[in-house]
Amino acid sequence: MKKILILFSAVIPLLMGCESTFLDLDPLDATTESAFFNSPDDFEAAANSFYRGLQSHSPKNAYGGGSWNSGFADITDFGTDFTAWVQPEGQGATTVGNTDIYWHNWYGYLREVNILLKKAEEYNGNPSDISRHVAEAYFFRAWHHFSLLRRFGGVPLATKLFDVGEEALYGPRNSRYEVVEQILADLDLAMATGLPDVIPDTEIGKIGKYAAQAFKAEVLLYEATWEKYVGTDTDGDGITVGAGSAKPSGYPTVDAMLDSAVQTAKSVMDNGGYEIWNHNDVLDNLSYRHLFILDDVSNNAGLGKSTNKEYIIQSVFDGVLQTPGGNFSHTTGGRNAPTRHILDLFLSLDGLPIDKSPLFQGYYLMTDQFIDRDYRMISYFGENLPVGGGSLPMTGISSTSLSPITNRKFRAYSYQDGRETYNYPQLRYAEVLLTYAEALYERDGAISDADLNLSINILRDRAGVAHLTNAFVTTNNLDMLEEIRRERSVELYMENNRYNDLKRWGIAEEVLGQDLIGEVIEGTEYETNPALYNPAAYIYGTKKVQTGKGLLDAVIIDPENVRNFSQKNYLFPIPSAQITLNPALKQNPDY
Repeated sequence: MKKILILFSAVIPLLMGCESTFLDLDPLDATTESAFFNSPDDFEAAANSFYRGLQSHSPKNAYGGGSWNSGFADITDFGTDFTAWVQPEGQGATTVGNTDIYWHNWYGYLREVNILLKKAEEYNGNPSDISRHVAEAYFFRAWHHFSLLRRFGGVPLATKLFDVGEEALYGPRNSRYEVVEQILADLDLAMATGLPDVIPDTEIGKIGKYAAQAFKAEVLLYEATWEKYVGTDTDGDGITVGAGSAKPSGYPTVDAMLDSAVQTAKSVMDNGGYEIWNHNDVLDNLSYRHLFILDDVSNNAGLGKSTNKEYIIQSVFDGVLQTPGGNFSHTTGGRNAPTRHILDLFLSLDGLPIDKSPLFQGYYLMTDQFIDRDYRMISYFGENLPVGGGSLPMTGISSTSLSPITNRKFRAYSYQDGRETYNYPQLRYAEVLLTYAEALYERDGAISDADLNLSINILRDRAGVAHLTNAFVTTNNLDMLEEIRRERSVELYMENNRYNDLKRWGIAEEVLGQDLIGEVIEGTEYETNPALYNPAAYIYGTKKVQTGKGLLDAVIIDPENVRNFSQKNYLFPIPSAQITLNPALKQNPDY
């Protein structure tokens, strides 16, 4: 298997206390580099710098520092932000660019990781003194390769450092299967070489053994379902186009990966010490509202960051030394305002979809649709709703805020100074439970009530929704896999999963190729009150759509004739500058 590195220029920030030193590491035997890696403290400082790259895991932000306000859900069927930097991905309008900031930065992070691993091989001290930092390097090598895999498919593996001119620099891409094999191998190395079982409170945010296991379960489920539902369709032949479909010897089957995902997730559930943050009893059933803005001052129950045992992998922020930047709370209300699809996806409290539930109150007043619904709905979208019931004026077609209902997930109470201080979850325990349930069902075509109680129903308890059981599914003519996927979609809303989920389920072209729909008009007060709704402001008009109360007219906020997402868009194009530098890199199919 060929493993190569992309040509680029890079500098490496090595964090020492509160200061950053930038070292130009070309050539590799530079004095500054060799002088740095002489003590365990040096290795620790270098490993600490890796954590800024956690933020690169999102589909809209490859940067390790500065602004962290990623695209979240707004490039999918859930979002209503139509600024130019967001929607091309959701509309299928991606084109080949000369450069790609994600490609560049992720390979930059990989170079930093490989420098530490190279220096660890040369270290003259006791290997056990640096074993934890070596393990962290293996973890982050897996993390960044997975980010590359999800965006580009098969990519050149970066598992060593190369000198300029070395022949290996000019080799072809590795297949996605070779990349997956390397990711899993690096995670196993990370767990075997020094990640601690328990992370003390003084080191919140550091990676431990069970964080690596949780991430491994995510990787296994992602790739197993990709191979099950997408297969080799996006691979290309590896000769004239794409990365090809070459599989390493002993590469696991789909069922083997699903089984490993189940077992790995279960190990985290049994041994990791994590728990769902459910304080509905003192937070008026708004645990979801407060979980995502925990900053020690955001609620009246005295519940701060130290009470949160749900975040497994997280970016840690404060108001002084590590600020997230971007004033995200200021922008997320409108930019992550919901579509009709996500609003109607939330269940009624009886566990039934709204088109089946007698609890559903309809749409006459905008606030009616929130009555007796999943607590997550009001937690995510309950800001600025009319007190006592009513409807908000509709603002018309513009670049943002196409829905009068605004988002408040990750929207802090006091954000005017632009310094949100809550931590951001890259992977939390809720996702582990969802992975366990989905992998079980994908493996077996069934899931027991006992396993539902270990996973989905723990989340439903916090959401106030009746339990999911096999009898409930049969009695109400539901589809178990659809309900498991529904749970994932509403639980992880705006946490950088929906876009990749649609692709790995093989339904992205179907879902993202449809009209994006906003508020229901027919049978509501929008139909009779011109002060609330001006039809002329909605240039795409209305159409009959399936709702919780049957076929009703609703506004179109993005028409299907500009939404041309196809299987080509499951992968992004390789930047043309890289292909110019290395003609052995073949472009992804159909670009």
